[in-house]
Amino acid sequence: MAAAKFGTSTPIDDPARERQVLDQAASLAGAAGLDVPDTVEFFRAQIEMNKVAQRWLYEKWTQHPELAPTARPDLATEVRPQLDRITGAFIDHLGATADLRRPTPRCTIALVVAEAKTDLRYDLDRLHQRALHGAVGALCG
Repeated sequence: MAAAKFGTSTPIDDPARERQVLDQAASLAGAAGLDVPDTVEFFRAQIEMNKVAQRWLYEKWTQHPELAPTARPDLATEVRPQLDRITGAFIDHLGATADLRRPTPRCTIALVVAEAKTDLRYDLDRLHQRALHGAVGALCG
């Protein structure tokens, strides 16, 4: 997303698109029998953490232009369709894990372990650690 928007007039904050994503998530959640408000909150967290990452990358690329992406993926034909597919996959996974995501110590511990494994597997920097934590923080109820 950041690579598609950086250096263009497209703003990081896009309330109309965010509303579309949240409405789509609500519709898919309802059709899947998921708790709609919880699902919308999950997707809202994804959006907010994505914006945190975009702002950080914009600042980094502005201060160090040599690190900025040299290719810009098309937002409408490449990035957003991929995000729409990911939304559907998230809905499927949320449905498959609904019984595991109750507000219990077991869920909290499993989430902490999963975050740590992800951090180690992908060697996340602080930005991506923060984004991951913020994006999954509400999964346990």
